Amino acid sequence: MAERTKRVTTARVARTERITPHMIRVVLGGEELAGLDVGEHTDHYVKLIFPRPDVRYPEPFDLNAVHRELPREQWPRLRSYTIRAFDRAARQLTIDFVHHGDEGLAGPWAAAARPGDVIRFLGPGGGYAPDPAAGWHLLVGDESALPAISVALERLPVGAPARVFLEVSDGAEEQKLPTAADAEIVWAHRGDRPVGERLLAAVAGLDFPAGDVHAFVHGEATFVRALRRLLRVDRGVPAERLSISGYWRAGVDDEGWRASKPEWNRQVEAEEAAAR
Repeated sequence: MAERTKRVTTARVARTERITPHMIRVVLGGEELAGLDVGEHTDHYVKLIFPRPDVRYPEPFDLNAVHRELPREQWPRLRSYTIRAFDRAARQLTIDFVHHGDEGLAGPWAAAARPGDVIRFLGPGGGYAPDPAAGWHLLVGDESALPAISVALERLPVGAPARVFLEVSDGAEEQKLPTAADAEIVWAHRGDRPVGERLLAAVAGLDFPAGDVHAFVHGEATFVRALRRLLRVDRGVPAERLSISGYWRAGVDDEGWRASKPEWNRQVEAEEAAAR
């Protein structure tokens, strides 16, 4: 996903909250948030900027200057996260982080974050919002897609038919998901199964309602690839009615996934073309 701009926004942690055993909500604040272009999409995301330890960066911080003047191994690391909520009047932006101990980069940062801590980011980007004219909606994802799906549910019109499949590690990770839609929400508990295995089975067994479907399917790349084939080839969902992408890939860090994703997309498209 390409950023809309190289403009960097600086914010400070306002407060944090652990909303489930493995999900931490961080609310960011600051005057620079007033001008963010947030509102059109339900999958708005930002790219959080994490400095490398022991590297001195120019102040005021300028990412373009960093990229010009420093070797790549000293560039800050970026992590993409969905905006869970945005209050323009209060100048506050909310992001939910999956946290599994010391694993990863952003999760441990969120667990250690305290009011006043500074964080910078690029964006926002985004590309999906549920079509209010759709016959019905299909929303599928693991924990990484839960914030975007939560926002989509909040945005759906009153009574809009929706089938929602969400996979989390266990029952303690379920969240209340307010919506005015006629939404059938199914929580799949992964346990020790591979990520997305239960989601694939659930969607494969779904008796599709009649009418035009608008679908949003995101999460770990392996199951997303399988679901993309199921929806595009087996179910015949047109590409323009499907927002689908691997947010992450098991066994690969974010930098590695971003580098390999274009080739991954080409392979998936070639497989679909051969199957049709």
